[in-house]
Amino acid sequence: MKKLLVLALPLTLLLCSSSSGRECITKDGYCKGILLCGDVKIVSGSADFRVRVVESFPDLKVEVKTGSTRKPGEWRFVGSGEDFTIRIVEPSPDFTIKFVNSFPCVERPCND
Repeated sequence: MKKLLVLALPLTLLLCSSSSGRECITKDGYCKGILLCGDVKIVSGSADFRVRVVESFPDLKVEVKTGSTRKPGEWRFVGSGEDFTIRIVEPSPDFTIKFVNSFPCVERPCND
């Protein structure tokens, strides 16, 4: 029985991770080839990323900035001239974010 569980666990993890539809954020802050830093525009239609705002266990911690942005998770919201767009959603996000006052970072990176 133990051997069956040992063999089934990796398969279960593989199926769960591949069926989630979630996008992967690399440890250096890239998703779909876009650095998750800079000027961000919130849209209601088609967006580069669909994100869900959560209070715990986010994929990315985001600090809203008014000045320059240099690190993944440092976002400045703009009306135009954006680096990428996001759409706030509940179901089926590409990744989750939590707004923080300091220390933005990739909280749950991919397993490269």
